[in-house]
Order: sequence, then structure tokens, then C-alpha cells
Amino acid sequence: MSLPILSLTTFAPLVGALAILALPKANSARWIALGTTVVTFALSLVMLAGFNSLDPGFQLVEKLEWMGGGISYHMGVDGISILFVVLTTALMPFAIAASWESIETRVAEYMVAFLVLETMMIGVFCALDLVLFYVLFEGGLIPMFLIIGVWGGKRRVYASFKFFLYTFVGSVLMLLAIMSMYWYSGTTDIPTLIASSNFPAGMQTWLWLAFFASFAVKMPMWPVHTWLPDAHVEAPTAGSVILAAILLKMGGYGFLRFSLPMFPDASLLFQPLVFTMSVIAIIYTSLVALAQEDMKKLIAYSSVAHMGFVTMGIFTLNHQGIEGGIFQMLSHGVVSGALFLCVGVVYDRMHTREIAAYGGLVNRMPVYAACFLVFTMANVGLPGTSGFVGEFLTMLGAYRANTWVAIFAATGVILSAAYALFLYRRIVFGVLVKPALQTIQDLTLREKALLVPLLVVTIFLGVYPKPVFDVTTPAVMKLVDGIKLRNANQGAAK
Repeated sequence: MSLPILSLTTFAPLVGALAILALPKANSARWIALGTTVVTFALSLVMLAGFNSLDPGFQLVEKLEWMGGGISYHMGVDGISILFVVLTTALMPFAIAASWESIETRVAEYMVAFLVLETMMIGVFCALDLVLFYVLFEGGLIPMFLIIGVWGGKRRVYASFKFFLYTFVGSVLMLLAIMSMYWYSGTTDIPTLIASSNFPAGMQTWLWLAFFASFAVKMPMWPVHTWLPDAHVEAPTAGSVILAAILLKMGGYGFLRFSLPMFPDASLLFQPLVFTMSVIAIIYTSLVALAQEDMKKLIAYSSVAHMGFVTMGIFTLNHQGIEGGIFQMLSHGVVSGALFLCVGVVYDRMHTREIAAYGGLVNRMPVYAACFLVFTMANVGLPGTSGFVGEFLTMLGAYRANTWVAIFAATGVILSAAYALFLYRRIVFGVLVKPALQTIQDLTLREKALLVPLLVVTIFLGVYPKPVFDVTTPAVMKLVDGIKLRNANQGAAK
């Protein structure tokens, strides 16, 4: 393509942010933000149309001199990253629309924060230079910190600082690793580092641990997950949607882009550690979710459990597990975002997220109950929904790598059914006895426009996941073959 489509897609939201600063009135800000995110989504579809799914390498590459010394502005996408770009751009209009009525103060600043955040998120998935990746990866902390800290709930300052400090401290170690890689290899170019992958085994161990510290917090993995429930509970609805759907996926993407291809020996060495942490996350956080009385907190803990399936799948180091991990991240992005939107619908009406405050909503909100049911079933992993495909493949990959890991992980499927159905039964079913719920209204046209497209995608990908695998399979095969070749060469050397 002659157009620099990656740069256009990445920086289009910043143009919208500048337009809002020029026209800061609340209503103008809303429409400019919505229009900008829709245009950005359209640009990402142009990018997808120009992508050759049969090519496992990086495509639509843009490269310019930037800082000198081998550090460049280098952008490109492959089958692993392009769908995350599309997921990001597709969900942003939903986040803006979800904030249409609920955000009434500092609307212009709120919309600017979201548009800046979108640029950072898209850039993370497109960056092919370590320094560029780090700048964008860390840059996303600032707008999300403000979104939680300014427009969040009663404990928003505590939650925003906890979110910032956890993720920033982990990323400092990654910065040290990036510096070490540059001093050793003389370049920060990601494709070059993947192709050579010549770090000594001892150095790989330390580099892997440094990157792991950053990505494990970002996902988050047990036991560094405690910032997530607080952040979700205090964040506005749209903040929770983007936090769960996109920001958490940066950790999994980091493992796929850096840990596996650049440090294959260390990835194999630490495979038992990741399996152990993943299984604990799946079982422990599912049990914690069962004890929650706040809807957002329950869904937040379920996100940690589902990310346990992702890390388990990625570190099986086989095709089924990695494909399952990628699909699970994409599916969870849609389903978790939809679940937080569902919570936001009733919160906007009742201004409480306590499960005990609800009951019998099906009597007054049948359309809402039907939508919420589909997303709950997808969260459980019901066949016919997108949640099933990812969980099944990650467990299939885990079974090939370690049977016991798969067996323990399977208990998480049972526990997820327990907490998800517990939540749904207490909110939707039963007799409508609470006086405050007697006049509650069903979904408005705007809320239907938010939930129905996500519902269609959830079912479509559950029934027909092939379009996703057509894009991801060549890149995943190249990644797996590279790991196998490196391990075979190591074995021959010994």
C-alpha cells in the first residue's frame, strides 16, 4: 500500500483530540470523539483489507530514522498483532457511546484522554522497535491513570495510584532489559532481534524475567493481580471496558512478541513456573470471584482467571495452545467488554453495583436479560460462543504439554460456571420484590446499539472461528517452528 496506513490509523485519534481542544464544549467533544473513533476503525479495516493472511512475516512496514544509533520509528503488523489493532479500534466507539450520558463533568478532557489512550494502544501492537514499543506501552498508563483518578468512584485516587505504581514498577525492569539487549546486539529492531535470537542462555534467563515482570503485572497474573479489581471497581464503565478488553491483552501480546521468539531457551526453562502460576490463577481467583458481592469485582476476578488460560496456552509452546491463547484474548476482549457494559446499564439506573440490590430483572428488562445471558454463557465457555473455542484450544495444547496442568485447569471451567451463573441468577431471576426496581426500564436504543453488535460477534466467532485462524495461523506456525528449531539446535550443541 502506498499510504502509511499504520501511522494514519495510530495517530488519527490524536487529530480528534486536537479538534476537541479547539472545540471543548461537551456536546461537540462527544461527537468529535465518536466520529474520530469510527474513522479510526474504518482505517483499521483498510489495513486489514491490505493484509496478506498467507504471509507469516511483518507487513505494511513503515521505517524512518528516529533517535539515531539504530533506534528507529519502525511500524508493522503480522497475523498475531493485526487483529488486536482491529479489536482496539472496534471497541473504542463503544467506549465513547457508553460514556454519552454517564459522564457529565470535564467531558472534553475525558474524551481527549480516551483518544490519546487509543493512539498508545494501537501503537503498542504496531511497534517494531523496542524503544518505540516501550514509549507507547508506558504512555498508555497516563490517560488510564487520569480516567480512573478523575472520573472514577469514591476510592478512585487509591485505585489509580495502585494501578500506576504496579504497572510502572514492573516496566522499569523491562526498560533495563531493553538497554541490555541494545548494548549486546547494537540494535533495538524487533524483527532483527527475533531473526538472530542469539542471546546466551544465562542472559536470556535475566532478560526473560525482566520482561516477565512487566507483562505478568499487565495481564495480570497471580499473585500480582490485586491492582485489577480495585481499578475496575473505581473506573467509569468505559474505563473498565477498555482496561479489560485491550490493556490486559498487552501482557499476552508481549509474551508472544518478545518472550517466546527472543528468549526461547528461557521460555522453555520457566514453562513449569508459568503453568503453576496460571493454574493457581484459574482456580484461586475463580474461588475468590464466588465470594464477591460487587458485580464489577466479580467480573474483574473472572478476567484474572481467563488470563490464566491465556498464559497457560501461550507457554505450551505448541500450535494449539498459542492459537487458543490468542483467540481467548480476542474473545475475552469482546465478552468482558460486553459484561462491563451490562453492569454499566443497571448502574446508570440504580447507582449501585451490589448484587444484593437486584433480583427479578427479567420481569422488567427481558431484552437486557437475554443479552446478559449470552455474554454470561460466553464467559463460562459454552459451546457455540467465542469463549468455548479459546478455552478448548488452550486446554488441548496444555494436555499435549502436561496432562496434569490441563486437568487442574479444567476445574476452572466448572468454577467459572458456578460464579457466572450465581451472578446471573441473583440479578436476573427470582421475584421482583425490591421497590426501587419496580419502575426500572429496559434497554434504550443506544444501549441496544452497544450490546447487539457484540452479541452477534460473540456467537459468530463461536460458531465459525475460521476467519480469525486464517489470519493468525501462518504467524503462529512461524513462531512455533522457530522455537522448535532453536531447541533442536541447542540439543544438538549439547
